Amino acid sequence: SMDCAVVGNVPKQQNGQSDESDLQSPISTNDEDSETGSGDGALPDYVVDLIEKEIGGDLKSLKKVSSLLEKLTAENKLLEEQVLTVSSSVPLRVSAALSAAEESRVSLEGLLQRERVLSNTLIQHLQGAQPWADSLGRTLEQLDNTEKHMKYLQCVSRIEELSDSIQQCLMTNSIWEAVVAVGSMASLDVGLKQSGCSHLQAFLRDTLHFWHKIIKDRLAGDFEELLIQLHWPFISPPTQSLSPPANAQELHSQLELLVAQLLSLQTSYPSPQYRLPPTTPLSLPVQIMLLPLSKRFRYHFTGNRQTNSLNKPEWFLTQVLMWMANSSNFMEEKIQPILDRNGANVNAKVELCRGLLTLAQEKLVSDAPRLLYDDALFCHLVDEILQFERELRTTHSYPSTLPGALHVLLDEVVLQKWLTVERKMAIEKVDAMLSAEGAWSSQYKDISDMDELKAPDCAETFMTLLLVITDRYRALPCPRAQLRFLALQRELVDDFRIRLTQVMKEESRNPLGARYCAILNAANYISTVLGDWGDNVFFLQLQQSAVALGEEELLGPLGVTESGRLASLEGSLFEGLLGLLERLRGDMLGRLLEAVMRDVQKKNDTNVYPCPPRWLSLPSQCDQATMSLSSLACPLMQCLRDHLLQLQQMLCLPLFQMGWQDLAERLDLFLYQNVILYNHFNEGGAAQLQFDMTRNLFPLFGHYCKRPENFFKHVKEACVILCLNVGSALLLRDVLRQAEEDEEEPGTPEGQQPSPVTALNELGVYRLAPCDVLILLNLRASWPGK
Repeated sequence: SMDCAVVGNVPKQQNGQSDESDLQSPISTNDEDSETGSGDGALPDYVVDLIEKEIGGDLKSLKKVSSLLEKLTAENKLLEEQVLTVSSSVPLRVSAALSAAEESRVSLEGLLQRERVLSNTLIQHLQGAQPWADSLGRTLEQLDNTEKHMKYLQCVSRIEELSDSIQQCLMTNSIWEAVVAVGSMASLDVGLKQSGCSHLQAFLRDTLHFWHKIIKDRLAGDFEELLIQLHWPFISPPTQSLSPPANAQELHSQLELLVAQLLSLQTSYPSPQYRLPPTTPLSLPVQIMLLPLSKRFRYHFTGNRQTNSLNKPEWFLTQVLMWMANSSNFMEEKIQPILDRNGANVNAKVELCRGLLTLAQEKLVSDAPRLLYDDALFCHLVDEILQFERELRTTHSYPSTLPGALHVLLDEVVLQKWLTVERKMAIEKVDAMLSAEGAWSSQYKDISDMDELKAPDCAETFMTLLLVITDRYRALPCPRAQLRFLALQRELVDDFRIRLTQVMKEESRNPLGARYCAILNAANYISTVLGDWGDNVFFLQLQQSAVALGEEELLGPLGVTESGRLASLEGSLFEGLLGLLERLRGDMLGRLLEAVMRDVQKKNDTNVYPCPPRWLSLPSQCDQATMSLSSLACPLMQCLRDHLLQLQQMLCLPLFQMGWQDLAERLDLFLYQNVILYNHFNEGGAAQLQFDMTRNLFPLFGHYCKRPENFFKHVKEACVILCLNVGSALLLRDVLRQAEEDEEEPGTPEGQQPSPVTALNELGVYRLAPCDVLILLNLRASWPGK
């Protein structure tokens, strides 16, 4: 019974597996366990566990053995039936699969046999039909060739038909019908572009050109005769006749008819354009109107004519402008309405200007290389081109979208020559202006309203020179070329700054002299103008162009942050120069104020304002009828007054504002350190010091601000401390000393006395520290008990 329990128990543990896993995994038995148990004399653990679970240690439970045996026997039988069922079902399924495969194989062989039969039949059929197919292909090919020949002959016939039609129309003077036939021939030419019939297409184009030229010549001849009757071209300004000619209406009708026919001819088959760069062709009527003007231009301004002079480019440029002006009314009043009625989207006046401008451009392109080795003539040519462009754009309203005469100057050789000449002439002018007699005096010195910046003549002339250069290259249509001129301007500014530095070093021995102050005003003036330029729209646009084009020569190697600042217009193209000029201005102003302080200190050392014993011996304020300025302080005050007046006269207002404020702060420290901290004061001495400062020194600076005492914080607050009454001074000294003791003993409780800072603020003392106030209190000589 125990063996049966073991056999029945093991499969029960594997009951959760599938039938296939039951087939693949052998059923465990207790043979090995029995052998192991018989070998070592012990039952397997799972048997012991089963007995312990079902029977336990109670002998009365042995009656359960029979029921347990029956249960295990039933399970064992069930498992055997399952094994037998699975084992018998597998061969049936395999047999069914093999039968299905065999049927599929037989079916496939049948299909393959049918395919071979059909393939053989198809091959036999194709072989039999091949001669018929070959014969039919030859027939179709013959038909295609015949059709092509027919179409070819039809095209030739159509061309001959149109050609005969055009000839017949011209013989009967039916120009409109001839123009329409030319248009049909042009449409046929467009349709043959993809045909590959090169000979037919060449024949058609030759025929088309032939008739187009004949029609154009006939219309042009009629149009020229009509223009002569209309007194075209207008060489001189047209005069208004009192009465129109008798055939005015007939002339106008002929003009409208011929212009409309020419436009239609050009629309049907555009003619080669009239000596222009590859842009939109000129209107055909305007081309014919330009012929007499072109002949006159070439007659006067080519060859050995006296009017063809390299040193007089203004002759032909002025002539072109005069022709534009003289013809303007005729083009607007006579030609433009006809163009509008015929649907031509063309401006007659602009078209004529385009043609005349082409004559000037061809002449400029021819003359410019011949002037590269003569600076004077080249500069004259550039000036005339700039003036011509200005007149063209303003007086004649020539559109900015169309190229003008300035494009001639954008040629690399011509542009480089222009830059070289600008640099050379600018440097020569700077040398001349700096060596001039009145270079360092202002031309507006006698006009107070106009001399706020007190710029010397050399600085103002230099900035005017830069402004002229800007006006010259402002109209250039190429941002990259404009940036090259901007780089030249920056170079000139830096060169002028270096020259100012050199002259400043020569004048550094006399920093209070007029020339030194003029140099300082010059640096400030240039810096101010460059700052204004940095906010100018034109230079802001150039800044954007420089960032977009990545001009490292102009911008230098920039990081992401610097490029972002320039792109967002936070920075300026003149930042570097402004920094250098600011540094020069700061150094010069510092040297000037140092010279003033040296003179003040010299006066003080000579007179010893006031001598140390005097501060202790002065009577109190109540013992004096009136207080007056200390006699020894008079030279110092007079020296300050004279220097302030001198600086106000020689420095511009912004520099003087910075100068007197800096001087006040320097003087404040000087008096505090060398006069106040250097002496002891009785009550009368402190009152005299306060009187000298508040009633004499501070008013000297009161002409330039409302509260000059704010620039003398040390002196003002020292006077407050020294002039405190004895009681207040004692209380303040106790508060400050107690604060020092509390700092030395961290454990002392807080809040028993007011803080020293609060106490000083109540007295109006904000700049001096508590330790400085203690030092001042110790300088007082009038203490109780002394």
